[in-house]
Amino acid sequence: MLKKLQILLESLLSRGRSLQNDEVAFNCTFCHHSKKKLQVNLRTQMWQCWVCGVKGRSIYHLFKKLKASTMHFEKLKDLTGYTPVTTAKKTYDELSLPIEFKSFLQVESSNPEFWNAFSYLKKRGLTREDILRYNIGYCETGPYSKMVVIPSYDADGILNFFTGRSYYNDSTFKHKNPKVSKDIIGFELYIDWEYPITVVEGVFDALSVKRNAIPLFGKIVLEKLKKAVVQNNVKHINIALDKDARAKALQSCEYFINNGVSVNLIDLQEEDPSDLGFSRITSVIHESKALTTYQLMEMKMKEKMI
Repeated sequence: MLKKLQILLESLLSRGRSLQNDEVAFNCTFCHHSKKKLQVNLRTQMWQCWVCGVKGRSIYHLFKKLKASTMHFEKLKDLTGYTPVTTAKKTYDELSLPIEFKSFLQVESSNPEFWNAFSYLKKRGLTREDILRYNIGYCETGPYSKMVVIPSYDADGILNFFTGRSYYNDSTFKHKNPKVSKDIIGFELYIDWEYPITVVEGVFDALSVKRNAIPLFGKIVLEKLKKAVVQNNVKHINIALDKDARAKALQSCEYFINNGVSVNLIDLQEEDPSDLGFSRITSVIHESKALTTYQLMEMKMKEKMI
């Protein structure tokens, strides 16, 4: 079956080169790299291009991205028995980084866009280590043109979200997100559930906190993260959301306290973690105290009166 699956892939891609552990390397049709950098595991069906970062968890989704014919899908079903589940929202296993994505590992010393994007990240307080660790890159053209792109990966290293931020101040569109569900765990790949976690709104907030920080890509703690905190027996959580998200933050505090999790509601005043920077936000978190049930009730009453 695996050999037939390889032949089917070769009918859409280039001739493959067999590797160890049932993997086959092909030329990537997304970034058109000269070497065979698109690797597909015929047994697990996981695939990834090691240059442009496009990846997925099934050959079915690779075929979708390749715009394969009905005949190809029928043959794939015969070989693997895979039947797609239709959902109202696109799921993150169909997600890939923009084709135009460039990693900062590919240093382009003569390219002004490289330096403009890199300088923007440095001004936001990121170090070279941060940039490399989180696989942050940028796009010069395409839907995310003149934006840095910050990916988020799940516990298995699969892309589950990314966000684009313009590195020019006069840009019309300051940020752009893919049209996928935000009910994911941001930066899950880097989270150790045995230690306290800090929940923040955006990626730059999480990058400022550095340690065990989860960006929501919004203002609401959604179900997947709530369940993960409880299922992983997290003992303590810091919630550091902007003041305009206070009502939602209090709802999350109540949920966690009711499930035996100690909660610190971080008072950010008028600044968010990315404004404060690593040293100051770390001090604010350390100086905060666990929220009591009585304090929570008081805060909820005050919020209703505003």
